[in-house]
Amino acid sequence: MPATATAGATAGGATALRWLEGPCRQGVSWGVPWPRGAVRPGTPFALAGGTPVQSWTTATWPDGSVKWSAHAVGPQAVPAASYELVPGTEPAAPQEPVTVTREGDALRVAAGPVAWALPGRDGTDLITSITYGGAEIAREVRLVSLRQDTPDEDGSRVRAPYTGRVTRVVVEQDGPVRAVVRLEGRHVPDGGAGGGTAEGAGNGPGEGTAEDGSWLPFTVRLYFYAGAADVRVVHSFVWDGDASRDFLAGLGLRARVVMRDALHDRHVRLAGAEGFLTEAVRGLTGLRRDPGEAVRRAQVGGRPAGGIGDPEVADRLHLIPAWNDYILDQASADGFTLRKRTAPGHAWVTVPAGTRSRGYGYVGGVTGGLGFGLRDFWRLHPTRLDVRGAATGLAAATVWLWSPGAPPMDLRFWHDGMGQDTHAGQLEGLEITYEDHEPGFGDPHGVARTHELSLRACPATPAAAELAEYAALLESPGLLTVTPGRTRAAGVFGTWSPPDRSAPAAAAIEDRLDFLADFYARQREERRWYGFWDYGDVMHAYDPDRHTWRYDVGGYAWDNSELSPDLWLWYQYLRTGRADVFRLAEAMTRHTGEVDVYHLGRWKGLGSRHNVQHWGCSCKQLRVSNAAYRRFLYYLTADERTGDLLDELAAPEETFLAVDPLRKVRRDVYTPDPVALSVGLGVDWGALAAAWLTRWERHGDERARDRLLGTMADIGALPYGFLTGEARLDLATGRFDTTREVIDVSHLSALFGLPEICAELIDLELGVPGFERAWLDYCRLYLAPAERQAAEVGRALSGISMIQAHSRLAAYAAARTGDAELARLAWRAFFVDEGDQLNVNPLQRQDDWRLTEVRGPAVLMPVTEAPFVSTNDAAQYGLAAIQNLALIGDRITAP
Repeated sequence: MPATATAGATAGGATALRWLEGPCRQGVSWGVPWPRGAVRPGTPFALAGGTPVQSWTTATWPDGSVKWSAHAVGPQAVPAASYELVPGTEPAAPQEPVTVTREGDALRVAAGPVAWALPGRDGTDLITSITYGGAEIAREVRLVSLRQDTPDEDGSRVRAPYTGRVTRVVVEQDGPVRAVVRLEGRHVPDGGAGGGTAEGAGNGPGEGTAEDGSWLPFTVRLYFYAGAADVRVVHSFVWDGDASRDFLAGLGLRARVVMRDALHDRHVRLAGAEGFLTEAVRGLTGLRRDPGEAVRRAQVGGRPAGGIGDPEVADRLHLIPAWNDYILDQASADGFTLRKRTAPGHAWVTVPAGTRSRGYGYVGGVTGGLGFGLRDFWRLHPTRLDVRGAATGLAAATVWLWSPGAPPMDLRFWHDGMGQDTHAGQLEGLEITYEDHEPGFGDPHGVARTHELSLRACPATPAAAELAEYAALLESPGLLTVTPGRTRAAGVFGTWSPPDRSAPAAAAIEDRLDFLADFYARQREERRWYGFWDYGDVMHAYDPDRHTWRYDVGGYAWDNSELSPDLWLWYQYLRTGRADVFRLAEAMTRHTGEVDVYHLGRWKGLGSRHNVQHWGCSCKQLRVSNAAYRRFLYYLTADERTGDLLDELAAPEETFLAVDPLRKVRRDVYTPDPVALSVGLGVDWGALAAAWLTRWERHGDERARDRLLGTMADIGALPYGFLTGEARLDLATGRFDTTREVIDVSHLSALFGLPEICAELIDLELGVPGFERAWLDYCRLYLAPAERQAAEVGRALSGISMIQAHSRLAAYAAARTGDAELARLAWRAFFVDEGDQLNVNPLQRQDDWRLTEVRGPAVLMPVTEAPFVSTNDAAQYGLAAIQNLALIGDRITAP
């Protein structure tokens, strides 16, 4: 229902901001929603108390007023516990703004004492040099990779080094509080003549492997904040190799660090699970001759050791080994190893190992050095922190996103097809392993991954407490938020409400919603749902006989957004404000938007259905690349990379030319054609509508608006509305053929964001004739008795399933029409799965929700199990519960 402008959201009213996980000394960006009409375009924003803030608009309402604003503040020496955002007031200016200026062919970003020189055109550097107070700290910050022609198991190999070459530089923001620079390019062979191409000239970034041997198109964003000594680096790359012959043996970010100090005043720090490996390049502790307590304490603390008065030590410094190279390898989520050596050509010496490194390091001296790290370091294994040349004048610090010490990345398809060469054979396979296989479709060409890194210019070796703070900030970046009630009052994201435990039945449902979120967080840890390609996703279904999720059974393995767990987690965060739920949803969106979706190639813009490999299924659909799943993270954080993913769906209808999603089961003769695109009115149109709406509210795109409004009107004009099931879309006009008089209902139609997007569209009151009626008819009739269905549309509906999930449709119609009987039907359907013709959700009839621990020789490690069998059940229970409580919660009739 449309929300009123309350809870501090009125025009000109201040909005309270709070920290997601507590105050932090870090540059922060975040989003704030506003009720329609409350904030006019161009309205300035300020923070009460005078903290400088930078603001911009990320979405508008149809009347042009601000729907979502984005804001940024720089690091504060003593951050406030909370803030007030005030529209209509000019913001304070930072004392030392971050600036971006062009100097010849280069860019110069200045933030207080730190200056960053960036390329202004083509080159191999992301950052040319970093200075602190005029002294150079580091130079030649570059992307590096290793390409191998065979996996290790196949015998001989050739491992070739590559370097990222920048082909495009764009300044997206230039201060005064926040500056953002985007760099695009490809990896080219070291020493080769390649170097990518100019923008718009053939094989540029994102257009496939080039003839010059370049590969791995990348986008890097550098985030600078006023007063910050660090830069946040968001790196995204697209896999464009040939899985049969290209094996990525290493991918990393490297910086050269200037080493000026005496060897005993140079330091290396590498994070463990709690503390740091604390080393000097030439150690003065543990010697046979004692240099003195003051010297030893100073060196361990990273301070200048000063004069070494004892000649027994001072005269023998050259006989103390200098450690040149260090490696921390995180091979799994459970352990890392450490090694160091004095020089190439000499043996590596092992260092005590550990469990989960926090992925942060430092190399430099008492007069300055570089902090570097990777967020989710152990979760995204195999990773590595690497320091080389610490005893020379120029060290190399590399954060490896894929460790060269791990086996090369092998993306070949996981089985030989088992003779499933025809659609009939593939449908037969679907009946036994639930895998929708098709030769050539399990191709990773075009999938992507995003990593978040940090580089920090340090004027001296940081103390242990400082390093711990830097590692913590990397692990859980600060975020400012508004309360759930304030977000709900803005009227965004459709149907939901904050928890209300005043009624016993509602409290019981809330307990179960908390149970589900807690269970999946626990399962991620117990089942080790971590790794470069896997982190963020969850498994689809459970095997109670083996006490494990069905990681190796066709379509039952990785979930890939099936039945919208993304939406469930985001709505649960919106209503509760729980930081742990936010982090679950954030990781899922990072994964599903990148890994499960194609960003170039023949399936660009489409995603892959659930499978043992994230890209393994032959079902390539918009239901997975759905913009509805990404909008939350974008609007709440103003994350530009997520904005890129939304922009990839600027013309989502064109993806239907690539592959017919119903090609294996279609009974009619159909070939994708620009004037006759077959579009499902549930799964397909819901994803199209989400993309068009997002494009319209973000960019004011009239083409997207017209296609959204036009198809809404056409659905309203169809004789059976949404019950028609499918319509033909003219790609040129963006309109449906409204003459189709067929009833064809699918139980999947309303399970991939359609109810959520329809609720948003109806709340917008767009004046589209017939649309709300068509949607309410669908909501009323899907669970209606057969005789009611026959009376209204001429026959009973078939294929009625996922009863609990669809209960929220009846609840929506009840809330819109005031029909008390529909409200009773909705709660009855939620609690009891009457009349399900295909699938039963075990959660409906499970009275005792509890965890059971399993131990013994039949399980790899102690695990916990819960009384449900699939992520589908959990996600749809969660969405149905959340929306029923918001719509008809005061009429709960639990049996």
